[in-house]
Amino acid sequence: MANKKANCFKILATLLLLFSFSVEADITLDWPTYKARFMMDDGRIIDTGNHSISHTEGQGVGMLFAVAANDPESFKKIWHWTQTTLEDKKSHLFYWRYDPTAPMPVKDHNNASDGDTLIAWALLKAGQKWHNLNYLQSSDQITQALIRYTVVDFAHHKVMLPGRTSFQFKNKIDINPSYFIFPAWQDFAKRSHLQIWNELTKDAFNLLKTMRGKMVNLPGDWLTLHDDGVFTPASRWPARMSYDAIRIPLYLYWQQPNSDLLGVWKHWFKKYSRLQTPAWVNVQSAKTANYPMQGGLLAVRDLSLNQLNRSDTHITHQDDYYSASLKMLTVLAYKHF
Repeated sequence: MANKKANCFKILATLLLLFSFSVEADITLDWPTYKARFMMDDGRIIDTGNHSISHTEGQGVGMLFAVAANDPESFKKIWHWTQTTLEDKKSHLFYWRYDPTAPMPVKDHNNASDGDTLIAWALLKAGQKWHNLNYLQSSDQITQALIRYTVVDFAHHKVMLPGRTSFQFKNKIDINPSYFIFPAWQDFAKRSHLQIWNELTKDAFNLLKTMRGKMVNLPGDWLTLHDDGVFTPASRWPARMSYDAIRIPLYLYWQQPNSDLLGVWKHWFKKYSRLQTPAWVNVQSAKTANYPMQGGLLAVRDLSLNQLNRSDTHITHQDDYYSASLKMLTVLAYKHF
């Protein structure tokens, strides 16, 4: 009898292991579809949900996906367009937005620290994967510029600003916590051995614990941090947990799938049935969108709850650039790329 039970346990364990391998194999990066839909021949990634403009976030994720898909030629194209079109040669950061229909395609010379981070991270991974010293040196140059121009000491914390200008004031700063790309910061720390990346992560974790709305226990997309350490909704944006903040649990999971900081997100997602989870919520009033999460938003929800599956990550005709990008990012987070 004891031998029969032992054999049953062994069979069950084997089946569970095979099932986990099957699920892992089934969740794949849909790079050919993404590339065909959103990458131009010259390497420009187009935001189909935003009048086909381009921005550093798109260029950064495109480069990251190309590395993950082992596509050095596409990576080279995306990086070349980004470097030649958007790089500020003085700061070595990047102009955040490109509008091909405007008389001046690059009108705003501010950067976006999330886009710069993604570009630097992709270059780091590409340099390591393909043994390309130029990519590694470019990554180092960008990370050094990020530290110099966007990292500040404020309210007894080290914080990365969303950009080098327009976000820091006399007694307050505006921040976007979805720009805190924890797995990238972790890799930068390993590469450079600079403690500032670990300090940024530690302080960002502590700040996330206090980023709570008046009615909903979640951070909004944009917040104002005052010099006394108190958060309020940023006045220039709606007080919503929405299309920006949804990336917070994505990056938390990517760095540490069992992070305690995921608890508030899991609690929120579990309040609703999967297909009735609202696309956004006003964290001050608790008012929710009258339409549910779809596409990439649902993929992040399912990743956070350890429920990610192939149907989450398949890019469909309904997915615009951002939805497809979130789906691709959840695959990389799931695989801890």
